Amino acid sequence: MNVITGKVWKFGDNIDTDLIIAARYLNTSDPHELAKHVMEDADPQFVKKLNIGDIIVAGENFGCGSSREHAPIALKAAGVSAVVAKSFARIFYRNAFNMGLPIFELKECDKIDEGDLIKIDLQEGKIEDIDKKTTFTFLAIPPFMQELIAAGGLMNYAKEKMAETA
Repeated sequence: MNVITGKVWKFGDNIDTDLIIAARYLNTSDPHELAKHVMEDADPQFVKKLNIGDIIVAGENFGCGSSREHAPIALKAAGVSAVVAKSFARIFYRNAFNMGLPIFELKECDKIDEGDLIKIDLQEGKIEDIDKKTTFTFLAIPPFMQELIAAGGLMNYAKEKMAETA
């Protein structure tokens, strides 16, 4: 997965994990059940409008609040292919990679609008807004984190490494 292309859904600053997946749904860790309620409190119609492969673009401090793995699990299970934000809360950043959800830091998020079609090229380190014909460079992802994404998360990565040594 070197290129991710999808339609943009915009959210603002300080989108916390309770907005991503409300605490009232944390009585399960079933990804398919969590996916039904992703971003529900921010936009009650979000899941109905979302198409598999769509991309969330947000402001500062995305994923702040509680340190729950449910947030990136819910986003990924709902079909969100990536999250691009100006910055991420530290625990969400790590949880996203551990769960295999690609995330990218981009200071120019304000220049991308909801509904735009964007292409994220992991190899080139670029995000292209296809509709606006503009290109941005995102903050580089460390090689190990890229391996986690390619494997689909930390657990899959560990299984692959165990299989290699067996």
